[in-house]
Order: sequence, then C-alpha cells, then structure tokens
Amino acid sequence: MPERIKHQPLDSGKVKPPQAEIHLIKDQCKGCGFCIQFCPKKVLEESQEINARGVHPPKIVDENKCIICSFCTAVCPDFAIFVTEKSREKDVK
Repeated sequence: MPERIKHQPLDSGKVKPPQAEIHLIKDQCKGCGFCIQFCPKKVLEESQEINARGVHPPKIVDENKCIICSFCTAVCPDFAIFVTEKSREKDVK
C-alpha cells in the first residue's frame, strides 16, 4: 500500500488494482540501467542476454508488482520500454 494512504480503502474488496503489461524493445536498449535504478518496486533487473547493440538489456522480474508509475518510460533515453494497463473483461451481473 502506498505510503500516503494511512488506512485500507473502504472499497478495496470491490475494486481490483490495475494490472500492468510491460513492453520492452530489447534491441533498442543501450544498457544504461536507468529503468532498473529508478523502478520503485524493483520490477526490473539486468539480464544475462545480449542484444543487437552488445549490451545486457533489463528483464522483467515480476510484472505483478508493477504499479504503472511509468518512471521507466520517462527515464529511458532510447524509448525502449513502456507500460500499459492490461485490459480486463468487466464482470456483468
């Protein structure tokens, strides 16, 4: 739960948090590591894989921990990563 919220929201049982979908363009990454460094939930880490530029791009550790803050998108100088919200089918009663 975020630091700014001091108590559990009253409707937390009814509302589901958004699910993130992280898109990584590995061959566009230059391996600066900004996305790994600035992720508040530590969703990314350096991989052992080598891309077309000869560097180690990040890999996604746990996509479910992503809070869709988009810091990774904002700090990436090569536009190699972006985050979208997964679409969910609504429950119809």
